Amino acid sequence: MESRSVSVTLKRGFVLGLLCWGSIFANAAQGQTIVDDWTSIKVPPAPELKPVKVDTGSTALIVLDIVKQICSPRPRCVASLPRIQKVLGQARDKGMLVVYTLAGQPLADVLPEVTPRAEEPSVSSGPDKFLNTSLEQILKDKGIKTVIVVGTSAEGAVLNTGAAAALRGIKVVVPVDGMSAINPFSELYTAFHLANAPRIGTQVTLTKLDLLGF
Repeated sequence: MESRSVSVTLKRGFVLGLLCWGSIFANAAQGQTIVDDWTSIKVPPAPELKPVKVDTGSTALIVLDIVKQICSPRPRCVASLPRIQKVLGQARDKGMLVVYTLAGQPLADVLPEVTPRAEEPSVSSGPDKFLNTSLEQILKDKGIKTVIVVGTSAEGAVLNTGAAAALRGIKVVVPVDGMSAINPFSELYTAFHLANAPRIGTQVTLTKLDLLGF
């Protein structure tokens, strides 16, 4: 009698075990990767945009890849040009360092709304404008501790140059209406990454151009 009871208990345990494992495998099959879960993930709350008092003596404005080959075909970039033109004028009025970046194009291809002056330095590289350029030395020579980054593309030059600056201990100010991409999602994830990435988020302030105080 005892043997039969033990047998029944074992069988029940075996069946329950199978059901448990079946449930685990079924759940795994439903969401094996982030791509499987893609449509069910909620977008995090929007980050706070903060006012920024600009120390014009130790802050540089970096204008990223506003050239005809990259910006002109992108409506969101073209729409940002008047805003960038305005902040560029404000930075120049205060005698701030302005640095231009390119992605292999000649400096003459910078769009006329933000044409560089002869004395304003420029560098050319891929998405990370510190890579194989003199950008870090240019900033050091001028005692720059903070950079304001504007331009395109958000997920390219803005994300990678902003992150590279932050990892070098430079404070990074990103006006979200001064960066652009082909689609708004790229701007969204760039803002999220810069605000939340380890060792980067603590160095980055997200803002709007009209929240910059010169």
